[in-house]
Amino acid sequence: MPLYESLSNMVVGVSVFELHLPYAQSLKGKRKVVKSLVEKVHSRFRVSIAETGFQDLHQRAEISLALVAQNDSDAERMLDALRDAIFEQTDAMVLGWDPEILEMSP
Repeated sequence: MPLYESLSNMVVGVSVFELHLPYAQSLKGKRKVVKSLVEKVHSRFRVSIAETGFQDLHQRAEISLALVAQNDSDAERMLDALRDAIFEQTDAMVLGWDPEILEMSP
């Protein structure tokens, strides 16, 4: 099967969200919380996730994540589960959650 045919069965889900870390008193404290969150989300959901902004601020972080699914409903379900897990984080407050589903076309 050519690569372009398999792409038509693929959906990419992405989200960029901001965190407020009210208890972080230093960049070291922030890194500890962000690193823990990123590692937990990655190991539990097997998605690509990284801190992508506000690296120089100790109480704010921007995190981006991406996932691949077979269809829209699977991607939505995974993004909902990710949102719920991230919102449960007690050391950080989610300031925004902006999910998007991108369909691949040949």
